[in-house]
Parts: sequence; structure tokens; C-alpha cells
Amino acid sequence: MATKYLFFTGGVVSSVGKGVTAAATGLLLKERGFKVAVQKLDPYINVDPGTMSPYQHGEVYVLDDGAETDLDLGHYERFIDIRLSRVSNFTTGQVYAETIAKERRGDFLGGTIQVIPHITNEIKHRIALAAKETQAEIMILEVGGTVGDIESQPFLEALRQLRNEVGRENCLFVHVTWLPTIGATGEIKTKPTQHSVAALRSIGISPNVIIARADEDVDRGLCDKIALFCDVEKEAVIPMKTASVLYEVPLLLEELGVGELILKKLDLKATSKPNMTPWKKLVSDVKKDKPTVNVALVGKYVELQDAYMSVREALKHAAIANGVEVEISWVHSADLEKDKGWDIVKKADAVLVPGGFGSRGVEGKILSARFARENKIPYLGLCLGMQVMCIEFARDVLELEDANSSEFDRSSPHPVIDLMIDQRSITDMGGTMRLGLYPCLLQPGTKAANAYSVEQVDERHRHRWEFNNAYREQFEKHGMVFSGLSPDGRLVEIVELKDHPYMVASQFHPEFLSRPMNPHPLFVGLLKAAKEKKVKKK
Repeated sequence: MATKYLFFTGGVVSSVGKGVTAAATGLLLKERGFKVAVQKLDPYINVDPGTMSPYQHGEVYVLDDGAETDLDLGHYERFIDIRLSRVSNFTTGQVYAETIAKERRGDFLGGTIQVIPHITNEIKHRIALAAKETQAEIMILEVGGTVGDIESQPFLEALRQLRNEVGRENCLFVHVTWLPTIGATGEIKTKPTQHSVAALRSIGISPNVIIARADEDVDRGLCDKIALFCDVEKEAVIPMKTASVLYEVPLLLEELGVGELILKKLDLKATSKPNMTPWKKLVSDVKKDKPTVNVALVGKYVELQDAYMSVREALKHAAIANGVEVEISWVHSADLEKDKGWDIVKKADAVLVPGGFGSRGVEGKILSARFARENKIPYLGLCLGMQVMCIEFARDVLELEDANSSEFDRSSPHPVIDLMIDQRSITDMGGTMRLGLYPCLLQPGTKAANAYSVEQVDERHRHRWEFNNAYREQFEKHGMVFSGLSPDGRLVEIVELKDHPYMVASQFHPEFLSRPMNPHPLFVGLLKAAKEKKVKKK
């Protein structure tokens, strides 16, 4: 069977839910027996999001092979329950870098390099590579940004060409658009969608399906109007109201007949009947009234919650497993340094300190680790959250007042967190870290081992600095347990405290492997401890 292609474009505004819609659609197709692969095409000129500020782009999502990718790949993995690789995401920067490298080598034999055909050919090559590597029966491609953006034009042109090359019968364009509501009249407007589709058609692409997003119910009359003005069949205009629960989106799309519509348009026959019962149960569990557990998330980028997208979702997964509702209180670590925000931390049932880079706000994170340790508050540290836990322990318990990480203080007499030896000579910002999946051996009888219930795990990393082994013995003597180590015993992967209900931290990022149906054990352990603490309080 020839690979079928499903192209997702966005209209009217960004952040319209295109990534979630593509991911949920992938789930519906997987449930019908098809091998699905997903690829995100990002129009920005950065080579990857690895060196971009989380304020501008949200979290950097890391894959098994160490690729630093767009946060939408997290949605793809969580919904479809697949493991993606670096071919699943590429940027304009990567396309141009490769094209210019070929030109420098003389691959084009002195020809003039142009957007068409050279840039569009490179885009098509990367799409074909993903289809080949994944052996997908259905390739879902999401074009980042919004139709009309100048950055997106080469990608859309490449998809137009690809449609002609693989056959129109093997391609389907799905346009996800936004229907704004005029506050004064309460009227939902379709005109922006019409203009969006007109912009798409002006470059030679007519959408086959329009998913019309709105915060309000969209009546059939409006859908028929969109179908008329946008030259799309009535059944192919899908009204999609904002869901109260993220994981309800696949159920809503299934109820609206999107799965069957796509199969019909691509002339495919399902080999299995979709079983959405687990998702129905999941959504039902989320909507039930449950006791609330409050988690203070002490971060550096809390103004943009998308910077912690996977952490937030992992907490929600763990909450479902524990039969609780998780309420996240967002605390800026720099505020704690100014003696602000402590009322939020003190009311919390647990403290979570996620990753981050740079010295800003680090002392606030260290203070939050001290508060959790001294007051026996359940604590989970992720990457930098593990490092600040160690710095705090060194300063207060080992009485090494100037203890620090060499990332923040190169002259520290006690660099309890230090650069990996093989990274000390590297100066480039991109791709210099310990990235991707690495094994971790769990020490029997520890909280981490009990949480995982296995002897070895593989987890995703994104960091350069490590625990300094010169201090390991000193830490152990004072109650720090190194409960997860690399197989050779050289690298500390998980730390925890002996005399604490749950103070656990990992050098890796467990949030990247948490799934709605399979929550991550370290997050489950945190909320279990928080729930027990709350019960004891009463």
C-alpha cells in the first residue's frame, strides 16, 4: 500500500490546537489498525529549539535519540503512544543549513540556488525520509505557524508539489481554523476562516477538511456557510468546541466522525474497530469529584506555562492514578529570593522543581528545596531540580557554605555539581549536552526502586552538569541516598533522602515518558506522598 499523507495547516491565529488535533487524529487512525507516523515542520530559522528561550517557544521536548524538538511532539507521543525520532521534526534552519552545505560542496554544479526547486526539494526529501524510516502507512504532517506567514510559504509549496508527485488520491489537507466570537453581540464569525482558506487556495492548495475551532457551540448553519464559501463538502466541515479536558479531544473527533471521514476520503478500509473505552474511562475519571492536592511548581519560566507542558501533563497523569485532582500553583523562583510567594509554597502539599538553565532564580529554587527538606514536604526535583537539592544539602547539612554548581559559580570551592569531563572543552551552544535515552540502575530498597518496581530503567536526559563524585561519600554519610546510577556506577541519576517521606530528584527528565494511561512512577510517588500528607493533616 502506498503511504497516505495527511497535511495539517492552521488558519486565523496560532495556538489554535492544531498539534493536539493532529495527535488525536493519529490516535483514531492507529485505533483503526494503521501504522501512523507524525512529523512537525517548523518554519523558524533556528536549527532546532534547543537554544531558544522557553519564553518564546515553550518547552524543548527531547526524544530517545537526543533530538531537541517542538513541544507538539509531546502531544503526538502522549496521544498516539509512539516513540518518535529526529526525523519527526525539522526546521527552516535545518533545511537551509543542509542546502547551503551542498552548495559549498559543489553538489549543484554551479547552479543558482533558489527556494524552488532547491529548498522545496530538501523539504520533500526530509518528508520522504521520515516515511521510509518509519514505514508509515499514514504520515501526518503538521505545518507550524499560520497560513499567510511568510515563513510557512516554502513548506506549503513543497506540500503542493508533493501532492502532485504522490497522487492526489494519497493526500488530504486538513485546515484547522478559529471562529472568533464578537463579545458585544455574542456572534460567531466565519469571515476570518474564509480569508484563511482563500490565502491557502491562492498558493494552489484547497483544503479537503476544515476543523472549525471555537469556544462556543457551532451550529450546523455556520458549518454549511463555511462549506459554501470555502468550497468544501458539508460533511467535511467539523465544528470543534474547546474541550474542558485535553484528553477528551479524541473522543469528540470520533463522535464527529472524523476517523471515518478520513478513511473515506483516502479510500482506506480499517483493519480493526476503534476501542475508545480506555479514553472514555480516563476522561470520566478526570471529571469526577475528587480530593485536591496542591503542588507548588517552583520554576524560572512560569509566566509561560507551556515552558512546563510535559511536567504539567505528567502531574495530571499521576493525579488520575492516585484518584486526586492536582492543583498547580505556579511560583516564580526569583520571587522567593525577594521573600515573595512563600505563602503559596507553605500552603502546598508538595513542591516540584523542574529543569532550567542559567543562574537567574536558582537561589530561589535552592530555598524551596530547603523548605521541603526541613518541613518534610514531598519534593520532586527534575534535572536542575535535582542539582539544587544537592547544593542545598551541601550548604546546610554538610555545612559547605559556598557549595554551588560550576554552571553558576566557576570559582566555588565546593562544586558539588560540575561539568562532565568530556564536555569541558566544548564551546558551541547546540548539541553539546548529554541528550536522549540513557540507562539507570536502581538501588534495591530505595523509594525510587519501589516506585518503578524494576531493576533498570531508560530515561531521557538534557543537561551538561553532573553530580561531582568527589562528594559522594560525604553526602551518603549524612543521609543522602544515591538510588539511581549509570550502569558503570560513574554517574548519579537519582538522589533521595533517607529520613524524609518523599524527597526524590532525578538528573533526567521523567516527564517526557509519562503517558495518560501509563503515568510516570516518580510523579505517581510524589502525589501519593502528598495525598498521604494531606490525610495526616486532617
